[in-house]
Amino acid sequence: MTRDPAGSRTGVWFVGARGSVATTAVIGALGIRHRLVPTTGLVTELAELDPVGLPDVAGLVFGGHDVSSRSLAKKTEALVSGGVVPGRLVDAVSSDLGEVEAALRPGYAAGGEAVPAAIARLAADIRSFRERHRLARVVVIEVASTQAPVEAPDDVRSVDDALPIGAVYALAAFAAGAPFVSFTPSPCLRLPVVLEAAGRTGLPYAGSDGKTGETLLKSALAPMFAVRALELRSWASVNLLGGGDGATLADPEAARSKTETKRSGLDAMAGRAVPGPMHIDQVEDLGEWKTAWDHVRFDGFLGTRMTLQFTWQGCDSALAAPLVLDLARLTAAAHAAGRSGALVELGFFFKDPVGSTEHRLAEQWRDLVAWRRGLAS
Repeated sequence: MTRDPAGSRTGVWFVGARGSVATTAVIGALGIRHRLVPTTGLVTELAELDPVGLPDVAGLVFGGHDVSSRSLAKKTEALVSGGVVPGRLVDAVSSDLGEVEAALRPGYAAGGEAVPAAIARLAADIRSFRERHRLARVVVIEVASTQAPVEAPDDVRSVDDALPIGAVYALAAFAAGAPFVSFTPSPCLRLPVVLEAAGRTGLPYAGSDGKTGETLLKSALAPMFAVRALELRSWASVNLLGGGDGATLADPEAARSKTETKRSGLDAMAGRAVPGPMHIDQVEDLGEWKTAWDHVRFDGFLGTRMTLQFTWQGCDSALAAPLVLDLARLTAAAHAAGRSGALVELGFFFKDPVGSTEHRLAEQWRDLVAWRRGLAS
């Protein structure tokens, strides 16, 4: 088996390329390329997923869209200051970062231009990137800000100026012949206009809302109550975060999009609606870091009242970055193997997996490993 079944080189095109997640992912991949950092956090480096048969992380080529004009150099300074990435690593890969900067293009902002024209422009950027770097394929990964939910998604059937931003990027990806991954909370991969475009092009897609922190714990812990016949009575959670994500989620509509995906997964694993408030609050001082506190009430034998409490503290960008690299590798391999439509087995990586109702982490891992073995064969 070749080192890269997806061709000599695979491109990764980030939507939100100057954001914390994309920048951290690029720095990490460049560090791996120069053998300066280990592959800790990369699921695709585990033997069960046959890393030798996937596109090499060290060979990935990066580009992307962003509405911000802030340079990657400035963003990396902020990440170093926040303790997300080590300064010595940034210094070592600075020239490579300059090459990535040169590949970035202006993104799309609602109201800035007609949607059909925006789709054509964005698609042309992706095609140009693929041709310029002689890439076998490009995987487009959306890591932009959380988007508000669409109230009537089944009614979104045409390309017009009311399209959600994520849908514009998804349509551009498909127009450019590129698979699309929505790592952000976004309704785009459930809109008929987007799904019809994916069907016409025969391209694979995956999403949505990367499972990086508190929800990761829920997907491991919640099934425990069911298999031990313990009665789950309530699950309350408070999420505190800063940075750009915190600022975005200060908008109640954006926060609703996030809490809905968190809530739906818990209810699905419990088999019913689980009572308990769920809060997301901005604390600017936290910067790139987030803290979640959860209080779980359950009944044991004879109705004995019991509780579980836990605190999760982590750096969201450092948790998310390896996962987007994993998704780029797996989606590229799926595309090379001729897969199309929703890659439901990649639900392991998402809070709100498109095409799947499975949220239990162990079962998702089982399905992912089996799918990868089938892909390799």
